[in-house]
Amino acid sequence: QVQLVESGGGSVQAGGSLRLSCAASGPTFSAYSMGWFRQTPGKEREFVAATRWSGDRIYYADSVKGRFTISRDNAKNTVYLQMTSLKPGDTATYYCAAATSFGPATATLAGFYPYWGQGTQVTVSS
Repeated sequence: QVQLVESGGGSVQAGGSLRLSCAASGPTFSAYSMGWFRQTPGKEREFVAATRWSGDRIYYADSVKGRFTISRDNAKNTVYLQMTSLKPGDTATYYCAAATSFGPATATLAGFYPYWGQGTQVTVSS
């Protein structure tokens, strides 16, 4: 089983930056999907970014493309979400997720991921 622990959340002013980290433990493979999702009260969990563990396939939500970057450090078994030009609309609880396969039709769907971290709060003020 994969265990995921997020960190790096906090409060920042609009236009600022944060880097979220997701430390993974357990067996991993190059075909694994690693995703970032976010959720606010009363809304569905929203796709943000996803990468194959090998890093050769990456998807972003249109709302964050050009501002957020997903990356990996395989030596540390850690996936990052570098967030720049943050907006108040980015305020949410951010979750890291993992799955044992990867594909364009599934990697953006929260229901596809069986493994989840407990979330880290990001608050962006104007």
